[in-house]
Amino acid sequence: MTLFDEMVEAYKVKSVNEKENAVYEVMQEVALAGLARGGFFSKAAFYGGTCLHLFHGLERFSEDMYFSLLAPDPSFAFEDYFEAVKDEFRLAGREVEIKSKRKGRPNSIESAFLKESSDVYDIGFTTEKRPKVKLEVDIDPPPRFNTEMKLLVRPSSCWVRIYDLPGLYAGKASAALFRKWKNRVKGRDWYDMAWYVSRGAELDLTHLVERGKESGPGVDLSTPEAVVAAFDARIDSIDFNSAREDVEPFIENISELKIWSRDYFKALVRQIKFTNFGV
Repeated sequence: MTLFDEMVEAYKVKSVNEKENAVYEVMQEVALAGLARGGFFSKAAFYGGTCLHLFHGLERFSEDMYFSLLAPDPSFAFEDYFEAVKDEFRLAGREVEIKSKRKGRPNSIESAFLKESSDVYDIGFTTEKRPKVKLEVDIDPPPRFNTEMKLLVRPSSCWVRIYDLPGLYAGKASAALFRKWKNRVKGRDWYDMAWYVSRGAELDLTHLVERGKESGPGVDLSTPEAVVAAFDARIDSIDFNSAREDVEPFIENISELKIWSRDYFKALVRQIKFTNFGV
């Protein structure tokens, strides 16, 4: 049995869906280890739902991996780190290929919250069509965020740079407010917002303002009161039945979604704690 298989077996899955999620998560961990050993985290940080799941215990599975350079660099080449990632998978007993998702589609913004300043790639096994893990790197990130180093222990110990929790919170708030996802609702954004509020986390308002300049120009996010007002307007447009359907495959306890409604989320956002406002 390969190291990769051992890591999947450790999840003690009970269903096909759980097995698929376990394979995705192991792929994510191996990819992070490869990037770390290749020196990627001296220039970039990990953020988003997968980061929150792996390093802060968010109880929902997340598919895609989002990274941000620490400072804008239009000459950055993510391809420089691919061999380190492939080598890490080989050590785990699997061969993978990494392909660009945007070749021939330079103007596409279809990928969830994809920016024109982002490079997007898929990691997939060479001998299987599925699963594939998407990696997105923002080479022109919004400024004024903080990072910290977290220890990844599987497949072997290494340090991964991630956004700090207030910065992760700001990124998720921006996604909940401004993400355009065709005619669907990304319920995972709202699940994560509820997670942050329930944990008493603090939202970095300074970084949210910077993200708003990019994703929601013209929307006032300058004060906690303005953020709540922006959420109220957004919540009024959300179909929370559709939101539930989106998030259900990624969590075990779907009964916790019964309370979801516009009134619930309006009450929830009034409990957001803020930091770095007026800075």
